[in-house]
Amino acid sequence: MFEVFSRSYYLGRLYVTPTDEEQAFMHSDQHERINDAVYTSGEGIERLDAPLVMKLESGHFPVHGDDGVPENTLAVPESVLERTQITNPPSLKEVFLARRERAQQLLEFAGAWPPTGPADEYPDAGT
Repeated sequence: MFEVFSRSYYLGRLYVTPTDEEQAFMHSDQHERINDAVYTSGEGIERLDAPLVMKLESGHFPVHGDDGVPENTLAVPESVLERTQITNPPSLKEVFLARRERAQQLLEFAGAWPPTGPADEYPDAGT
């Protein structure tokens, strides 16, 4: 689904669709698999529900898991979608996934690292 793009990002293609929620979501199973493959270090017990940090066009945001979102789909808040050039969702778009170190840096900047509470307690990762 995602392949290496640079030292900071993976590149993938997902259907981007709006959501009425204030956070971005993708299917829970995919979220957990990506989290395990990209964000875990392999040392000890690690969370698989921590937010993924994605970039759509020029904005970064945390992505959480939700069983109600179809696979291969990224449901983003209207406020995020309004800042893009996506005019007719759902649209298949290139999406960047921040690698572990870059995601940690972005979440630290937003005051959300290290993750300690439930996934719904993470603030937006900003830009």
